Amino acid sequence: MHARTPRALVIAHEPDGPARQVEVRLVERGFAVDTHVVTHDYQSPGEFAPWPDLGDYDVVLPMGSIRNLPNKEPIEGWIHDELRLLREAHDRGQPILGVCFGGQLMAEALGGTVETAPVTEIGWYVLRAPEGAVNPAGPGPWMEWHHDRFTPPAEAQVLAETDDAIQLFRLGKTVGTQFHPEVDIAHLSGWLETCEDEYLEAHGTTREKILADITQYEQHNIEQCRAFVDWWLDEVAFPDGLPAAAAPQEVSA
Repeated sequence: MHARTPRALVIAHEPDGPARQVEVRLVERGFAVDTHVVTHDYQSPGEFAPWPDLGDYDVVLPMGSIRNLPNKEPIEGWIHDELRLLREAHDRGQPILGVCFGGQLMAEALGGTVETAPVTEIGWYVLRAPEGAVNPAGPGPWMEWHHDRFTPPAEAQVLAETDDAIQLFRLGKTVGTQFHPEVDIAHLSGWLETCEDEYLEAHGTTREKILADITQYEQHNIEQCRAFVDWWLDEVAFPDGLPAAAAPQEVSA
């Protein structure tokens, strides 16, 4: 009898929002990864693909988005269903890792709030642990690109923050980040293809700086992303051991 390969569902809200280096580590750890792209046309945010059955997966990873939860009107056709599906997944004990918009989704789905941030964070930021907490992601620096911020539900553990936003929380087997552990050069290059220079300059950066920074930090980020995914899998999602045949697979440097 063959062992079942554990399955991960990545929820990419747009075509340029896959899990990149997070997915790489999941595959190294023995997971088969499916990516569900919610919307395919940036000009038609209300047109969406039918949802898969989240219960078919061992872990669920809602990722980032150019949309924002304080203004749900353009995405009314699907956002409430996603919030409900993620809440149901959490309630039945499925491990969830929400990244940026995905972290905001998990905060709101579980009773927290999301608001426009007083400061837009775009670039690489050092994280700190709140008093009395331990930041399992480490200080970074980690890549940020967000206009909103979340406040997780009161019963959640806040594990990391910057001056202007909570960056990491845990509630049961759900973890939400505001930072982007998944990024690499190809990923950020794809994001920049949809950005106007005026938008970047209005937020204190340029495409040249973003590309120079990811070139500098890419290898470091790949290593810290691997460690972060391992923490989530081994200490949060499956503290009693990975499902089925999943096991660490080391790769050569």
